[in-house]
Amino acid sequence: MSKIIYSFLIVLFCSSCSSENNEATPTPTPAETLYFPPLTGTIWETKSITSLGWKQSAVQSLLDYLKLKNSKSFIILVNGRIVMENYFNGHDANAFWYWASAGKTLTTAVTGIAQQENLININNKVSQYIGTGWTSLPLTKENLITNKHLLSMTSGLDDTTDDVDPTSLKYKADAGTRWAYHNVYVKLQDVIAQASGQTWNSYFNSKLKDKIGMEGAWFQLGNNSVYRSNTRSMARFGLLIYNKGKWENNTIVNESFINEATNTSQNINLGYGYLWWLNGKSSYHLPQSQLQFNGSLIPTAPSDMFMALGKNDQKIYIIPSKKMVVIRMGDVANQNNPTFALSDFDAILWQKISALYQ
Repeated sequence: MSKIIYSFLIVLFCSSCSSENNEATPTPTPAETLYFPPLTGTIWETKSITSLGWKQSAVQSLLDYLKLKNSKSFIILVNGRIVMENYFNGHDANAFWYWASAGKTLTTAVTGIAQQENLININNKVSQYIGTGWTSLPLTKENLITNKHLLSMTSGLDDTTDDVDPTSLKYKADAGTRWAYHNVYVKLQDVIAQASGQTWNSYFNSKLKDKIGMEGAWFQLGNNSVYRSNTRSMARFGLLIYNKGKWENNTIVNESFINEATNTSQNINLGYGYLWWLNGKSSYHLPQSQLQFNGSLIPTAPSDMFMALGKNDQKIYIIPSKKMVVIRMGDVANQNNPTFALSDFDAILWQKISALYQ
């Protein structure tokens, strides 16, 4: 009898140990996967403010500010899912709006695609693809200008006009020695068209737009090539770049090129990559100025943020550390001072966005 009791106690003790061990090592919650919306249709997964542990009380102040500042649309993605999607002043989810210079980054992405297909090399001179005489420079100076100089805004061409006809593209400095914001980047679209044997629109649509389910189209506005789309299409592109050029398991743009594009591209304007603006650098330059400003472009925003920025405050903000993509479309926020960074719009906007999660 004593042996039976002893054996029972042994079993009971071991069961207790096993139970305690199981309680001490709970099964970890799997990390949330990055979400990509289907290429067609309107389905897009959402995530609530409260499920993220964010502050619902901070939402209304943000919405009021966006409406006050002439916004038409606003989206926040976290890990690919829509956390906020709001429309103002008669705009809606189906309405198209122009990207302005935020669309420069579409040209960046397609340039990366053309390079990975061995159609171009960004280190080669522009004249190799579109012929000589595309500027008014002496041939020796024109041949200094590479595709990379167009991507990094260091062509050395006179930036006092946005015209890109040869007579307007005048010498100011040797390529690579001067940073100046200039519309001449659009020549990359000619480079890609020549190298691919397709029109720019056709190559863009087949290699980028269609592969990530974007809507929209290019149109010519004076000397500018401008993209128009709905807000979700801008968010799709932001999500692609956030994920280093991959859409689900498909590589659209090589990660190595995206890394180059979203880091400092030259040693003059530290806040500039390949047509992308970079936050958190020690100094930066602004369009139409040769002045150097010390500090970060938007001190109230995360330092790892990079941005596509367009006239009248068209914005794609990408924040890797927060797994966030933020989109703003609309009319100019500050009529009296439309220049970003020196305007308080970005700074206050990011105070209000940060109030959601801080």
